[in-house]
Amino acid sequence: MALDPPVPLLSVRDVSKSFEGTTVIEDCSLEVGWGEMVSLLGPSGCGKTTLLRIIAGLERADQGTIHIAGTQVAGNGIWDRPEDRNVGMVFQDWALFPHLDVFRNVGYGVPRGKRAAEVAKTLELVNLPGMQDRMPETLSGGQQQRVALARALAPQPTALLLDEPFSNLDSALRREVRTEVRQLLQSTGMTAVFVTHDREEALVLGDRVAVMDAGRIVQIGSPAEIYQQPANPWVASFIGDVSMYPADADGSIAHADFGSIPLLEARHGPVEVAVRPEDMELRSDDSGTATHTVEDFEFQGADSMVTVANPAGTRLLARVSGTQSLSPGDRVCPAYTGSPAAAFPRSDLD
Repeated sequence: MALDPPVPLLSVRDVSKSFEGTTVIEDCSLEVGWGEMVSLLGPSGCGKTTLLRIIAGLERADQGTIHIAGTQVAGNGIWDRPEDRNVGMVFQDWALFPHLDVFRNVGYGVPRGKRAAEVAKTLELVNLPGMQDRMPETLSGGQQQRVALARALAPQPTALLLDEPFSNLDSALRREVRTEVRQLLQSTGMTAVFVTHDREEALVLGDRVAVMDAGRIVQIGSPAEIYQQPANPWVASFIGDVSMYPADADGSIAHADFGSIPLLEARHGPVEVAVRPEDMELRSDDSGTATHTVEDFEFQGADSMVTVANPAGTRLLARVSGTQSLSPGDRVCPAYTGSPAAAFPRSDLD
């Protein structure tokens, strides 16, 4: 079996950036391995696009270093131009040249002697064979996105940087295109960094996910690690639906008013447990011991999202089968059925 290269393909170390005195990136560090796909996830304004632009060379960092394939391209007095970094970029609005046909859009940046062969090969790769003579305005949104991807791939970059590449597509087409893009990049072994504010997209696309908040990377891990072992309550709520439910921890078990919850790490005293809705069951009140009342019921097809509350008004989300019908006012007995959950000292949430 081949050994991994000795250095990461992309290394970002202690990068910071301010605009007019406002810090937008603060001490960010990130490594991306050869052939790895990393999702850079965060809310609007958290600095993720700025960080991507710094990696691409479209912005200069105030401090920190960037290495690509072992070569320093920024920091300590070094700054390589974007065209010298050998990275492809797919912009949020795709940025196709409206006055150029598909062939000239895709061939932009490819040496003339290789242009015809590389354009034909890349259009085949993105499932657009025979489209080279079309103008951008005659293409659908999905086709334009594929042309933008082909243009980034045609010069054979070392890595691909994608800034919200699916945000201009409707939801059904977005799922279709992102699946195609993921499979394409996996099949070619391309290293990629995706910027997105969409948590589902980040979990689907990334081998790892780097979560950003207020200019900092607050957690990096596999999609499962980020979802199941969030670093703090903010990550827990940002990455997916969750109820931060009060309980008293006694080692590996937290005792809530509806029952016990196993914990990932031993805790003691007052905590709030990150309870995912799919880890809850709502059982009927056959014995008259119900602890919660249904406040809201949303039928979503295959399943339903239910909001229940205890007498103190503390709410709990539960995702139940679409065949289970409940109505506001129904009394239920919640039960935790999931794997060990993350918990945080109550003082962390004050």
